[in-house]
Amino acid sequence: MKIKFALFILALFVVSCTSTKPVVRTTTKPKVTTKSKPVTQTKTTTKTTTKPVVVTSPTKSETTDSKPKTDSEVSLVATSNVKTYAEEIQIYVDNFKEIAQNNMRAHGIPASITLAQGILESGAGKGKLALSANNHFGIKCHKEWNGESVKHDDDAAQECFRKYEHPSESYRDHSLFLTSRPRYSNLFKLDKGDYESWAKGLKSAGYATDVKYPDKLIGLIERFELYKYDNEVLSRDFKPSKKEVILAQGGDYYTIQQGDTLYSLSKKFNLKVDDLKKLNNMSDNAISIGQQIKIK
Repeated sequence: MKIKFALFILALFVVSCTSTKPVVRTTTKPKVTTKSKPVTQTKTTTKTTTKPVVVTSPTKSETTDSKPKTDSEVSLVATSNVKTYAEEIQIYVDNFKEIAQNNMRAHGIPASITLAQGILESGAGKGKLALSANNHFGIKCHKEWNGESVKHDDDAAQECFRKYEHPSESYRDHSLFLTSRPRYSNLFKLDKGDYESWAKGLKSAGYATDVKYPDKLIGLIERFELYKYDNEVLSRDFKPSKKEVILAQGGDYYTIQQGDTLYSLSKKFNLKVDDLKKLNNMSDNAISIGQQIKIK
């Protein structure tokens, strides 16, 4: 009996030792199964910088935004309250010139006018509506609109504006907007290449309340030679005549020429930029080719 009892005790001891081993193994397994590769978060979503829909070479526009800009670089202040510069405007023109020409062929609106309005209304594609809704002309929803929309502060808070999948749809809608409103009907009696009359006609028809709106359009068209795209559609070779530089009245006024900026004029006439702005009751640095400004 003593021998049997001793064997029973020994068996219990062996069983208790073997039962502890799985516990030891389970503590080591989590370290083996932790795969470090899926945890790597180096590929964070790089879409944090909302690139302008317009710009085909985003690196170019990003670098121009990061470097300091002088008065001599300023081209205009758009109606979207976004400052834009010559390099950005040229990129915008290159991206949308063919779309504007196609709309000219289909609807009869000068490509130069459409491009200039797009630049001015969208800040060369940098404005909020252009970026969030591909809306380059600030077209509001109106009753007939059944598509997507966004809210944006304009004449009133949180107004309804049309949203497009692609900027080209905005360009097409802009053409349809002008062709379908009776108040713009007189525009289509004008020469398709007469951008000056079109610019003034838009203002007269109530398209914009800004008294400088026609001058701004004409200035953009002549500075960036947008009339060339009208020429291609109309198969002609029109060039605007050079305007007089100094007007009468004892040389107290100057007519803005291509390439002029407030900064360059301040150097030319030995005035400060702020003095020029005060003389002409200007709230920003926007000037247009053909515009007359006081210099004395």
